[in-house]
Amino acid sequence: MSAVRSELAHGYYEFGSAAERWERARLFFDAKEYVTAAGILAGLVAEVPEQVAPRLLLARAYYHSARLEKAEAELRAVLDRDPVEGYAALMLGRTLERQGRPAQAAPYLRLAAALAGDFPGLSA
Repeated sequence: MSAVRSELAHGYYEFGSAAERWERARLFFDAKEYVTAAGILAGLVAEVPEQVAPRLLLARAYYHSARLEKAEAELRAVLDRDPVEGYAALMLGRTLERQGRPAQAAPYLRLAAALAGDFPGLSA
Protein backbone atom coordinates (compact mmCIF):
# COMPACT_ATOMS: atom_id res chain seq x y z
CA MET A 1 0.00 0.00 0.00
CA SER A 2 2.81 2.44 0.78
CA ALA A 3 4.24 1.95 -2.73
CA VAL A 4 0.86 3.00 -4.15
CA ARG A 5 0.72 6.00 -1.81
CA SER A 6 4.26 6.94 -2.80
CA GLU A 7 3.34 6.69 -6.50
CA LEU A 8 0.25 8.86 -5.99
CA ALA A 9 2.21 11.43 -4.00
CA HIS A 10 4.90 11.54 -6.66
CA GLY A 11 2.27 12.12 -9.34
CA TYR A 12 0.73 14.92 -7.29
CA TYR A 13 4.04 16.71 -6.89
CA GLU A 14 4.65 16.49 -10.64
CA PHE A 15 1.20 17.91 -11.48
CA GLY A 16 0.68 21.45 -12.78
CA SER A 17 2.44 23.99 -14.91
CA ALA A 18 6.19 24.45 -14.85
CA ALA A 19 5.71 27.59 -12.75
CA GLU A 20 3.55 25.74 -10.24
CA ARG A 21 6.04 22.89 -9.99
CA TRP A 22 8.92 25.37 -9.58
CA GLU A 23 7.10 27.04 -6.70
CA ARG A 24 6.23 23.66 -5.17
CA ALA A 25 9.86 22.54 -5.42
CA ARG A 26 11.03 25.74 -3.73
CA LEU A 27 8.53 25.20 -0.91
CA PHE A 28 9.80 21.66 -0.34
CA PHE A 29 13.41 22.87 -0.52
CA ASP A 30 12.72 25.63 2.02
CA ALA A 31 11.07 23.02 4.27
CA LYS A 32 14.29 20.96 4.02
CA GLU A 33 12.45 18.20 2.14
CA TYR A 34 15.35 17.89 -0.28
CA VAL A 35 14.51 14.48 -1.74
CA THR A 36 10.99 15.58 -2.67
CA ALA A 37 12.27 18.88 -4.04
CA ALA A 38 14.84 17.02 -6.14
CA GLY A 39 12.16 14.75 -7.58
CA ILE A 40 10.13 17.73 -8.74
CA LEU A 41 13.16 19.64 -9.99
CA ALA A 42 14.53 16.71 -11.98
CA GLY A 43 11.35 16.77 -14.06
CA LEU A 44 11.66 20.52 -14.60
CA VAL A 45 15.30 20.23 -15.62
CA ALA A 46 14.40 17.54 -18.13
CA GLU A 47 11.78 19.86 -19.63
CA VAL A 48 13.92 23.00 -19.74
CA PRO A 49 17.57 21.89 -19.67
CA GLU A 50 18.77 25.32 -20.78
CA GLN A 51 17.42 27.00 -17.63
CA VAL A 52 20.09 27.46 -14.96
CA ALA A 53 17.91 28.22 -11.91
CA PRO A 54 16.08 24.88 -11.67
CA ARG A 55 19.32 22.99 -12.28
CA LEU A 56 21.13 24.98 -9.58
CA LEU A 57 18.35 24.35 -7.06
CA LEU A 58 18.38 20.66 -8.06
CA ALA A 59 22.13 20.56 -7.38
CA ARG A 60 21.55 22.16 -3.98
CA ALA A 61 18.82 19.61 -3.16
CA TYR A 62 21.18 16.78 -4.13
CA TYR A 63 23.98 18.32 -2.05
CA HIS A 64 21.80 18.67 1.04
CA SER A 65 20.49 15.12 0.66
CA ALA A 66 24.09 13.81 0.38
CA ARG A 67 23.74 12.71 -3.24
CA LEU A 68 27.06 14.29 -4.04
CA GLU A 69 27.75 12.65 -7.40
CA LYS A 70 24.42 13.89 -8.72
CA ALA A 71 25.10 17.35 -7.26
CA GLU A 72 28.49 17.40 -8.97
CA ALA A 73 26.97 16.47 -12.34
CA GLU A 74 24.32 19.19 -12.11
CA LEU A 75 26.85 21.81 -10.99
CA ARG A 76 29.12 20.97 -13.90
CA ALA A 77 26.13 21.33 -16.22
CA VAL A 78 25.34 24.74 -14.72
CA LEU A 79 28.92 25.89 -15.23
CA ASP A 80 28.89 24.59 -18.81
CA ARG A 81 25.87 26.82 -19.47
CA ASP A 82 27.01 29.78 -17.34
CA PRO A 83 30.77 29.75 -16.65
CA VAL A 84 30.59 32.85 -14.43
CA GLU A 85 27.91 31.47 -12.08
CA GLY A 86 29.93 32.05 -8.90
CA TYR A 87 27.61 30.18 -6.56
CA ALA A 88 27.78 27.08 -8.76
CA ALA A 89 31.58 27.26 -8.70
CA LEU A 90 31.55 27.58 -4.91
CA MET A 91 29.10 24.69 -4.54
CA LEU A 92 31.10 22.50 -6.91
CA GLY A 93 34.23 23.21 -4.88
CA ARG A 94 32.43 22.36 -1.64
CA THR A 95 30.90 19.23 -3.20
CA LEU A 96 34.31 18.01 -4.33
CA GLU A 97 35.77 18.75 -0.90
CA ARG A 98 32.96 16.82 0.74
CA GLN A 99 33.83 13.87 -1.51
CA GLY A 100 37.45 14.03 -0.29
CA ARG A 101 38.80 15.59 -3.50
CA PRO A 102 40.42 18.85 -2.30
CA ALA A 103 42.88 19.16 -5.19
CA GLN A 104 40.00 19.07 -7.69
CA ALA A 105 38.00 21.50 -5.53
CA ALA A 106 40.68 24.18 -5.31
CA PRO A 107 40.31 25.71 -8.80
CA TYR A 108 36.54 26.04 -8.38
CA LEU A 109 36.93 27.63 -4.95
CA ARG A 110 39.48 30.11 -6.39
CA LEU A 111 37.12 30.87 -9.27
CA ALA A 112 34.23 31.46 -6.87
CA ALA A 113 36.38 33.81 -4.77
CA ALA A 114 37.49 35.73 -7.85
CA LEU A 115 33.92 36.05 -9.14
CA ALA A 116 32.89 37.36 -5.72
CA GLY A 117 35.70 39.93 -5.84
CA ASP A 118 37.60 38.30 -3.00
CA PHE A 119 41.29 38.67 -3.79
CA PRO A 120 43.34 37.81 -0.68
CA GLY A 121 46.47 39.88 -0.29
CA LEU A 122 45.19 42.88 -2.21
CA SER A 123 44.54 46.05 -0.28
CA ALA A 124 41.89 48.49 -1.37
